Amino acid sequence: MKQGEILAQAPECATEGGVLRHPGAWIDGMIGVAIFSASLAATRLALTGMDALFLSAARAALAGLAGAAALLILRETWPRGRDLGALAIVAGGVVVGFPLLTALALRTVGAAHGTVFVGLLPLSTALFGALRSGERPSAAFWVLSVLGALVTVGFAARGLDGPPGPGDAFMLAAILVCGLGYAEGGILARRLGGWQVIAWATVLSLPLSLPLALILSPADPGAIPLPAWAGLGYVALFSMLIGFVFWYRALARGGIAAIGQLQLLQPFLGLGVAALVLGERIEPAMIAAALLVAACVALARRLA
Repeated sequence: MKQGEILAQAPECATEGGVLRHPGAWIDGMIGVAIFSASLAATRLALTGMDALFLSAARAALAGLAGAAALLILRETWPRGRDLGALAIVAGGVVVGFPLLTALALRTVGAAHGTVFVGLLPLSTALFGALRSGERPSAAFWVLSVLGALVTVGFAARGLDGPPGPGDAFMLAAILVCGLGYAEGGILARRLGGWQVIAWATVLSLPLSLPLALILSPADPGAIPLPAWAGLGYVALFSMLIGFVFWYRALARGGIAAIGQLQLLQPFLGLGVAALVLGERIEPAMIAAALLVAACVALARRLA
């Protein structure tokens, strides 16, 4: 029996508006958020020794190889034809789009600066969740979510390092494609299971990611410092694979709009990681923006 079928039959799962509400969803969601919170810092660390395009291809390829191994060992059946289109959207959003766009952004903005944009992810995820899954949060939820998003955009517009630049545009685009990938994956996880969704998405990306990783591989891998390799390892195995095992399961069991609001904890955790790992200075404006956004979306979650 597939995980999605097990979830659908679990007696402890209450149903609200056609969406499963499982008490373990919040735990899964918190684990996923905690793992994702170090993604930008790890990406920034990897960029100290490797090109953004190679990093994006290599992380997807490594995750795809690990996902393929898991699928083979556990003898998972190939997805149905109706699921391939949804898996392609997931792959385009979270396997290719978000990693590439954030890597391009982090060439010109710091990880702490980019982390604040995560405050837009709950709104992006909720919007695509409403469009793709039919979830209908209350009007108050949308007002508070938009307010939180405006605070985040306002912070980015004032600029920590001057007026908005290409890095800010890349981060905004990354948030949009990631929200779509989150929502589509959350819907698909109800049928396939959380880990199967991200495993198949990374495997479907292998025909593109693996050749690119080989073509773009550095001429002298030994010249790349160990911290940069560690950053690549983290974003490949944790950010792109393990974190999604918990995250997609949480979205499937707890609702896309409601669970998506947990992402507002990412700026707090991400800012701390950027300060500890990269030694980046945390501006008071960053903390103020994160607090305002978190207050808005925490209340919105209660009204979803």
